[in-house]
Amino acid sequence: MNNEKKQEFTRRVAQANSTEMVVILYDMTLEYIEDAKAAGSASEDFHVAIGHIQGCLGELINSLNCEYEPAPAMKELYRYCIRRVGASEVKRDEAILDEVVKVIVPLRDAYDKIKGENTSGPVMGNSQEVYAGLTYGRNDVTENFVEQSNRGFRA
Repeated sequence: MNNEKKQEFTRRVAQANSTEMVVILYDMTLEYIEDAKAAGSASEDFHVAIGHIQGCLGELINSLNCEYEPAPAMKELYRYCIRRVGASEVKRDEAILDEVVKVIVPLRDAYDKIKGENTSGPVMGNSQEVYAGLTYGRNDVTENFVEQSNRGFRA
């Protein structure tokens, strides 16, 4: 994942509610799958991307509240994905990752549809707000940060 993508995810996380955080984790998983495929199974970057994919899937498992349905079923889906990602690494076959994409994309789309219904507000309190707008040049976008003195720490 390049630095631009990392910055984009950082901005999204800073402003996301709990449902949007799940969408972000799905998006990160898909981005790392693309990284793994682009790297090729013989490279070190492939193994690094596999580790990131497994980390994202682990976070998705940790975010579940298994007291309620359909969390137990989703946990099994995530475990299946982790097993397939592991098989992809062991067999050095990036094509196996397509199976994971087939599971993740419909779940991501479903969460994306319902993220607006969550009115709980951002998960991160006191984070910087980001505003973007057109500036002097044609098609140039500049980010402006609203300064806050505590930068995420509550006194």
